[in-house]
Amino acid sequence: MSSLFKHLNHPQAKNCFMSNKFYRMTMRMNIDCNGCYRKIRRALLQMQELESHLIEKKQCRVSVCGVFIPQDVAIRLRKKTNRRVEILEIKEVDMEPESNKDQKP
Repeated sequence: MSSLFKHLNHPQAKNCFMSNKFYRMTMRMNIDCNGCYRKIRRALLQMQELESHLIEKKQCRVSVCGVFIPQDVAIRLRKKTNRRVEILEIKEVDMEPESNKDQKP
């Protein structure tokens, strides 16, 4: 694939690496105070591929939903917040409508 697209800036190259699955990922992060909470929330709101997020302050858990690559989101969150991110669970849901699967050609 790298020989096909010489530059990652090529529009077709970006489409090859995009995820087409809907994920729900739960992570453990250290949320000590309101400042830590705001820092994590701000970083999550800047990620446009996320559709929703939930920050559980007392359980030190962050859940995100959307069409994304889970490892990339965890790495970006780590870099933006400067906090350790531990992935607890990744659930994968296919975006194909179920009505199309039941139809016969």
